[in-house]
Amino acid sequence: MATKIQEAPKVGMVSLGCPKALVDSERILTKLRADGYAMSPDYEGADVVLVNTCGFLDSAKEESLEAIGEAIAENGRVIVTGCMGNEAELIRARFPEVLAVTGAHQYEDVVAAVHAAAPPARGAFVDLVPEGGLKLTPRHYSYLKISEGCNHSCAFCIIPSLRGKLASRRIDAVLREAEKLVSAGTKELLVISQDTSAYGVDTRHESREWKGRQVRAHMTDLARELGQLRTSDGMAPWVRLHYVYPYPHVDDVIPLMAEGLLTPYLDIPFQHAAPSVLKSMKRPANEAKVLERIRNWRSIAPDIAIRSSFVVGFPGETEADFQYLLDWLDEAQLDRVGAFRFEPVEGAAANALPNPVTEEVKEERYQRIMEKTAAISAAKLAAKVGRTLPVIVDEVGESDEDGSIGATARSQADAPEIDGNVFLRDVPETLQPGDVVEVVIEDADEHDLFGAIVDA
Repeated sequence: MATKIQEAPKVGMVSLGCPKALVDSERILTKLRADGYAMSPDYEGADVVLVNTCGFLDSAKEESLEAIGEAIAENGRVIVTGCMGNEAELIRARFPEVLAVTGAHQYEDVVAAVHAAAPPARGAFVDLVPEGGLKLTPRHYSYLKISEGCNHSCAFCIIPSLRGKLASRRIDAVLREAEKLVSAGTKELLVISQDTSAYGVDTRHESREWKGRQVRAHMTDLARELGQLRTSDGMAPWVRLHYVYPYPHVDDVIPLMAEGLLTPYLDIPFQHAAPSVLKSMKRPANEAKVLERIRNWRSIAPDIAIRSSFVVGFPGETEADFQYLLDWLDEAQLDRVGAFRFEPVEGAAANALPNPVTEEVKEERYQRIMEKTAAISAAKLAAKVGRTLPVIVDEVGESDEDGSIGATARSQADAPEIDGNVFLRDVPETLQPGDVVEVVIEDADEHDLFGAIVDA
């Protein structure tokens, strides 16, 4: 039986202005071609027309407006981009039927608008790259970057100088990427950025249309929409939030975990607990309120796993500060903890702070915090023995001399690479990476769980 190949949608392009604008047009068309689009030399054959405008002079603006009008008259489905994109109100006032208006260099926004207006043809026979793109992670989990940069000025960090201020991606572009990843086989989405809680602050949480409704560029809206996605077999993918600063609106995502729309897991970079150290770090210092909020989160979503990282030996950290941190950890009972010895980074403000901590003291404190957190982890994992938990399979081993097959998996409390594992015994030959199965937990150590598939 012959395979019927879906015809590629066609894009027309009117490119106005200087050579820089022409290069922009080339980049846009190159990306669209890689996405499976064909190019149309005329209005009649195009499914959508792009008009790349010039706004350098009044005469150039008028020429651009005339080109938009002509494209609407000849085709009717028009997306405007380029230098006049910053005058979107003027364009929409004159041509309200325009599908989208984006600014110069906003390649992702243009491509997203074309995808929305004329979805690309998909399939192994027409795609130049695999659906979901080229991946460096296993097929069953994917990282979903929602923004670049950061608005914080932490004393130990140089990320803002490397990546700039917060720059959030369009919410519809993020959701479209997530949808593509899930349709390509992703069972677990790991939402990442420098500051996930701040998503959309730079765009004033602008709304975009998605699936016939308006959705804000906001962490809560994003989490809710990601929770609506489904795999080809009808499964809701696991959705993890990483690098979440504990702003007040984080409270709003906890009910989504209780509803099953979001994996009950938060990665929060607390960095320390002692008020004086947090102040020196230029970090939020209301640690008492954080403890209260953690208790409230657990009352709403009892299975929530909270992971964090802490810096020991920061300049000026006293023994009393460090003991404060250990006591705080006793009360917080975080599920997963990583610790780092402070190291000066070229360009970081912390390098100039007084009272550096010696390497010997850093090492001693590092060993103490790791001992403390390992004990907390061991107790929390021991409490899971006897429970039945869903796990996602990462790797299936080879059959041993007895014909037994083992597998490595993770629970909802375990992010890949940074948290623990669930080691499974006597799994069936048919088990595959990415399978989500129910497992009875039989044993635990300080960091990992051990069990068997229910009814395996």
